[in-house]
Amino acid sequence: MDDLARALVERGRKDAGRIGAFMAAHALMPDRVLVSPAARTQESWKYLSVALKPAPAATTVERLYDATPHAILAAIKDVPASAHTLMVVGHNPGLQEVALMLIASGDIEARERLHEKLPTAGLVIIDFAFDDWGKLHPESGRLERFVSPKTLDAAAH
Repeated sequence: MDDLARALVERGRKDAGRIGAFMAAHALMPDRVLVSPAARTQESWKYLSVALKPAPAATTVERLYDATPHAILAAIKDVPASAHTLMVVGHNPGLQEVALMLIASGDIEARERLHEKLPTAGLVIIDFAFDDWGKLHPESGRLERFVSPKTLDAAAH
């Protein structure tokens, strides 16, 4: 099967929904969402967004599929400054690499976990001290949260 058309497995659907519920419970609402054209990222957004009321509109960005960190950074820099919070639904290794590239500070333990792995359905929240995505550059953000289905499981027990 073509990788672009590969669907999300049942666990992926559940994990995306759980991350969406976490976001809703913690008032983590993006203004704008960029999604890779791959079927599994489109599905991830579909299941995640069910919990977000109202769910923001998502834009499919072709260049996010199999993107390098610099391509992801370029896509983010194109977002208008009117979007105060942005969510990118994409793929590894690019997403993990761009997150690590952007983070200059934040919780050390969470940064170490992110350095080890950004798992499927992982949520990385980075805060930036500016309000124009065009000013984004390496080491300009602070890691606020790093949540994965595994950390949600651990917190529940």
